[in-house]
Amino acid sequence: MIHLETHVLVVGAGGAGMYAAIAAARNGADVILADKSMIGRGGATIMAQMTTAAALGEEEPDSWEKHLDDTLDAGRGLCNEELSAILCEEAIDRIREMDDWKVGWARKDGKITGVMAPGHSVPRCVYVDFLNTGPAVAKCLRTQVARADSALRISGVAINDVVVDDGVAIGAVGWNLEDETPVTIAANAVVLAAGGLTRLYARNSASINMNGDAYAMALRAGAELMDMEFPQFFPIGHLAPRLVGMDPIMWDPFRYKLGGRLFNADGEEFLHRYGGEDADKYTTTRDIISYGITKENEAGRATDNGGVYLSFRHLSEKVLRDAFGPVIDKLANNGIDLMERDVEVSPIAHYHMGGIRVNGSMETCVPGLYAAGEAVGGANGANRLSGNAIPEAFVFGERAGRFAAEYARGRNRSWVADAAVGHVDQLNAMIGRQTDANGEKAALGGMWAELQRLMWEKVGVLRTGDKLTSALTRIRDMRTELESVAPADDNEFNLTLQDWYDLRSALLTAESVTLAAINRTESRGAHQREDFEQTDPGQTYNQRLRLDDDGSIVSDYLSVAGGAQ
Repeated sequence: MIHLETHVLVVGAGGAGMYAAIAAARNGADVILADKSMIGRGGATIMAQMTTAAALGEEEPDSWEKHLDDTLDAGRGLCNEELSAILCEEAIDRIREMDDWKVGWARKDGKITGVMAPGHSVPRCVYVDFLNTGPAVAKCLRTQVARADSALRISGVAINDVVVDDGVAIGAVGWNLEDETPVTIAANAVVLAAGGLTRLYARNSASINMNGDAYAMALRAGAELMDMEFPQFFPIGHLAPRLVGMDPIMWDPFRYKLGGRLFNADGEEFLHRYGGEDADKYTTTRDIISYGITKENEAGRATDNGGVYLSFRHLSEKVLRDAFGPVIDKLANNGIDLMERDVEVSPIAHYHMGGIRVNGSMETCVPGLYAAGEAVGGANGANRLSGNAIPEAFVFGERAGRFAAEYARGRNRSWVADAAVGHVDQLNAMIGRQTDANGEKAALGGMWAELQRLMWEKVGVLRTGDKLTSALTRIRDMRTELESVAPADDNEFNLTLQDWYDLRSALLTAESVTLAAINRTESRGAHQREDFEQTDPGQTYNQRLRLDDDGSIVSDYLSVAGGAQ
């Protein structure tokens, strides 16, 4: 077994995790940044395209207060206003800091360019390059992490559990993917920045490691989750024709920059039927568009592939090329000529508004345990404003690292081996089982496929009590079944062992989402109930989840922080 010690352990090395490591290091802490993937090359940030919302106000007047108003409007009454205000105000600092780091924000006449995005009142979304902002910011943050002498980067280590002693987080337990060696890490503070849960859905835009690890680890450590019923579905994910080597959510900047039009199979624009306004600015929010497309499908007005048409044929080739240049040629290589044909789009699981419940310092109710980025719940309420995900990673990552370092300074690393025994014993037991490799690969793969179908069909864009109850029963059964399924015995890069632990997190997270959705008997934001179609003002509250002593998930309700009951 490998044992390491540090002041601050950061779990997950996407945008939020890297920023947390940078902030902790520059605030005097020794840091270990650990990730299942390569540092800075997994997670959601590197896959992001364009929109990074910050009220810089360089091209036209803007303020973080206006950004906050737009964020609260999108959140449908459930935003934690303290966290939302932190996000909007400090996004400006983080974008300017990254500009100092030469990330390369696009400029016009020397001013950082801001473009309009759905739900925003002014153009404020900055970018590096259309369809390439994520890779650019990930590279910038990787460089800054590499320059931090007190930050140790560890790729290929899967952290499974936070170790808690006497109610305080003291480190974590995991294993080295290359050779299955157990790893324990003593830390004065732990930051969970392991991203979201969109891998739970059959149609998703996520990397393979977005399976709810952060939420599950937080629950098992004694922390609380909030608003887990609110996964966000990106409304115009690519559906057809076949698209190779390009992101399925690439159409968003095309649509709101140039005015791409949405039609059903009958050739009708339809968003006005569902409270959207498809006028010149194309500012209808994602929840309304996702709902509208799904309802058109239900009404029999969908395309052959179950989506709607996105059309740019009203635009000239010059307009398209001036805006997107070589991207037009990449599309042509896929047999897509936007001047001659429409593409088919439909909702796709993309983000999660709910998450770990924290205060303004990003600390959970477990002393020494922090969270950052998409792992955090509260700032986005029931529906995230387009462009808020990347600044959320930067802002909450920086704060988590800074406050974790402050907490860790001056404390002695008092590793309590007994507190980690149960976690290590379970890991060793899993590693030591002798099984048939082919049989176990089939079992785990089949369980993953079943879970993704179940979540998409019954806990997806449109929900009913019957669907949700059926899903909850099956998810709980699958959690029990998983205990008897062992990964294959393989000492090098054992993907079945990783599948087992990924499913362990995914099933606990899926149960949290489904139970929370059953409890919210209304439609609000990204949570749409066909049996409760209206928003209920009496349910303007946050839902809190935690594990009971017997390991079951229990829930209650809290008044919205900073808002009305």
